[in-house]
Amino acid sequence: MWALTESSTGKLTQLWRRRQWLIVSLLLLLVAASVLSMILLSRNHTEDPFADLPHAYTYSEAVSPENVQLYMMSLSPDDVQLRAAGAPLQQVMAYGINGGFFYEDALLSIAIINDVPTNGVKKAYGSGWFNAKYARGTLVWDGASRSFSVQVVSSGEELNVTDRQHYFAQGGISMNLKHEDVWEAVIAKEHLPYADEQRMRSGMLYDDNGKLWLIVTPTLSTAAEFRTAILQSVPAEGLEGIFLDGDGSSQMNADEIILPGDSRAVVQMIAVDGTK
Repeated sequence: MWALTESSTGKLTQLWRRRQWLIVSLLLLLVAASVLSMILLSRNHTEDPFADLPHAYTYSEAVSPENVQLYMMSLSPDDVQLRAAGAPLQQVMAYGINGGFFYEDALLSIAIINDVPTNGVKKAYGSGWFNAKYARGTLVWDGASRSFSVQVVSSGEELNVTDRQHYFAQGGISMNLKHEDVWEAVIAKEHLPYADEQRMRSGMLYDDNGKLWLIVTPTLSTAAEFRTAILQSVPAEGLEGIFLDGDGSSQMNADEIILPGDSRAVVQMIAVDGTK
């Protein structure tokens, strides 16, 4: 009887050890599967964070003869949405580029849609109703007349539009692409920051075909070099537009590329809204 019991005990011990190995193996497999799943999810998010957004723009790149790299999004004005950001653009789930000038959380450039500023209430400081301190070049889309213009204004009240419920206005600094004789004097009058320094830059333009162009360069360049690159390299006729905020604020979210600038939070962006 003792021998039989000893044999049975040995078998039970072997079975228990096998069972332990099976449990350990299953646990290791579960852990490995979880880690792999997390890696794949992280990779997918990193590679395509904007996968489900409408792609209502055409992307292009160009390099000027002076080696200024331009990254461009062209789109219909009907697909533009001026909106508050309050974060680096790479954290905002929208295609588009940075907008106007700001200080802390106050927007210092006009950013208005249908008489509503993007960053607060009408006529409030920092809301986007004013070009702070100076009258500055403001790109205006008059939706009723289907026409663009650059208007030098200080506030939303001064905008000349057909229908106050059918327009948008984005403030910046006049580029005067059709006026070589005055543009430098105008940017001085409108106080373009760091015009003669090598900085990243961005701009918003329109052309003769009714398209908008959102342009960012990470190439460190002066205002003159950026403007010349646009004239030489943007594939469109009749261009006019404005300088936007620059330096580390020069940021772009596109399906094709993300330009983070210096990853600073920006107060306002010019977003692509393809849901209309």
